[in-house]
Amino acid sequence: MHWGQSQSLQISPVFTMLLLPTLIATVLLSLSISATPLVQVREPSVSLPFVLKLNVSGSTLADIDRARAAHLISSSKARPGQLDRRTASVDVTNTVVTYVASVGVGSPPTSYDLLIDTGSSNTWVGADKAYAKTSTSKSTGKNVSVSYGSGSFSGTEYTDTVTLSSSLVIADQSIGVASSSSGFDGVDGILGIGPVDLTQDTVSGTSTVPTVTDNLFSQGTISSEVVGIYYAPTQTDSITNGELTFGGVDAGKYTSAITYTAITSTSPANEFWGINESITYGSTGANILSSTAGIVDTGTTLVLIATDAFNRYTSATGATPDSATGMLKISSTNYANLQSLYFNIAGTAFELTKNAQTWPRALNTAIGGSSGSIYLVVSDLGTNSGKGLDFINGYTFLERFYSVFDTTNNRVGFAETAHTSDTYN
Repeated sequence: MHWGQSQSLQISPVFTMLLLPTLIATVLLSLSISATPLVQVREPSVSLPFVLKLNVSGSTLADIDRARAAHLISSSKARPGQLDRRTASVDVTNTVVTYVASVGVGSPPTSYDLLIDTGSSNTWVGADKAYAKTSTSKSTGKNVSVSYGSGSFSGTEYTDTVTLSSSLVIADQSIGVASSSSGFDGVDGILGIGPVDLTQDTVSGTSTVPTVTDNLFSQGTISSEVVGIYYAPTQTDSITNGELTFGGVDAGKYTSAITYTAITSTSPANEFWGINESITYGSTGANILSSTAGIVDTGTTLVLIATDAFNRYTSATGATPDSATGMLKISSTNYANLQSLYFNIAGTAFELTKNAQTWPRALNTAIGGSSGSIYLVVSDLGTNSGKGLDFINGYTFLERFYSVFDTTNNRVGFAETAHTSDTYN
């Protein structure tokens, strides 16, 4: 590939356990950089270090995901005639799995640890480390305010130089400078890489503000508004397990053709990265969830399905609810008989193997579970099907498939990877 097409950010975790006063553990995965570029450009590889946080404090993982889902649904703003609009006000502080990057702001740049969020689009700083003004800092005098559910910030809009890497430098990027914030302990703010409509009415006197992805495109750094995301399941440290590509896809990271599906027309799923799919179980194709609308969300950890579908899945697998984790727990005998779950999208069946349906056992204690138990990543959405948002394909689904979020063509894509059938868990 050539400069101006697509650039990749490579991710690799190192697990560290911290004990919180709430007695629920936090796992920090410090992510280092692979020296070998996965997408060839004229400049050296575009790399940005990420920290992956597994944070389950005070609630079970399943409860946190359900709370996020409820917030996504309640914050929807469906409007007649705007079926392709995708908006979300996402509770990032309740996100179990988040990526944090060190991002430079100003000239010379000051480094801030920002949450990488595909579900919101405002970029802002000041939650922890104070904003340092430099020669490139310009106040617009406008107020900015965003609510993320249990977290929020408000302050003043500035434009400034944002440095993601030596080859990803954005001039005059709109950023919020927080005068007050809540729910963002341990981070400095957010790097929002969602669609621009999520910025609507967040800045006074302004309809929307260009996102970092918009400006990468308009300033000629990338040639299309496409983000490719690659994860791989892992339980060990010091291995590259992910990649974020701006402006295209990395063909070296998927092993099948990409299946694209248009954003659904069903509300309220159409306000997000919403798609249509059905879910079946096993070789006989037993129905779990009939074709319906839901969303793809990098900020949700589990696979959430409507309550009636969840009950069918529970019956089919023989799993039972576990009060400690809020997840399904399955015996070794039933696990031996567990069959694949198929996500049928645009004519392609994406197979979530029995191993892929399993929470990584090395991380059981991090979610309040016991080390010898087997927990399943499919959980209850909390509402019956027919609501217009009947599933959320979260991180545990996306780590088995390459995903493409294509704003230019209003679609989402999926492909298999070398890790689709891994047996790490």
